Amino acid sequence: MLTISQLAAYAGVTVRAVRHYHAKGLIAEPERDHSGYRRYDAAALVELIKIRTLAEAGVPLARVRELLHADQEQLAAAVEDIDRRLRAEIRERHSHRRRIAQLVAGDSLALPPDVVVYLDLLRQRGATEAMIAPERNAWILMAARWPDLIPAMMADKIAQLEDRRVARLYELFGQIAAEWDASSDDVETHLKEAADLLHTLLQAADSTGHLDSAQPADTSYNDLMDSFADNAHPAVARLRELLYERGWTGWTRVEKRAP
Repeated sequence: MLTISQLAAYAGVTVRAVRHYHAKGLIAEPERDHSGYRRYDAAALVELIKIRTLAEAGVPLARVRELLHADQEQLAAAVEDIDRRLRAEIRERHSHRRRIAQLVAGDSLALPPDVVVYLDLLRQRGATEAMIAPERNAWILMAARWPDLIPAMMADKIAQLEDRRVARLYELFGQIAAEWDASSDDVETHLKEAADLLHTLLQAADSTGHLDSAQPADTSYNDLMDSFADNAHPAVARLRELLYERGWTGWTRVEKRAP
């Protein structure tokens, strides 16, 4: 007859595991002998080895009891089901590993691939990381709210990058950010040029009906996005004032201002 320590050692488990199996009702807890010790026989050791083998194979403890007393057909069906579950878990873990690996790229965190491509194109056209950072965060918010619209939005944004006026606009944004930090006298001149360019682009989009179709309609969320833009850089508020003077209101959803 074996003590609990001997039983655990012979089965290759810990005493704590044996007690856990007792608590789960997987292995019977024998009565204490006259010395006050619990003694286990060979049958208990066989049972414990079976439990350990099933647990090490990935069988949930909730199903171990079922399999211990299953016939060959039931065991085969249960094993097939468990194997199917394990394969699904493996696929999920591989997916998690891929996503974790993507996090080192920075832009891949919480962003769809289409947006990552767009941000890389901005860099190729001279956008600084200081300019990219608030745009990245804005697209994280947009993608969370309107994931189905992102592919069309990105296709439109990427196409716009071929427009020399848009290229100039991003150049101006970089200059404005640098000049703002340096308290340069040129910042207002460049803000007005940027406002004029935006005004021209908005007029063109409005004339084709593209302005309304390209902008999601959710007032509360648009207000949130506008607030985010205002907080991203103080130049945004001034640029919005200049756009308002030119007949436009809003930022995330730009609309013609009522006369």
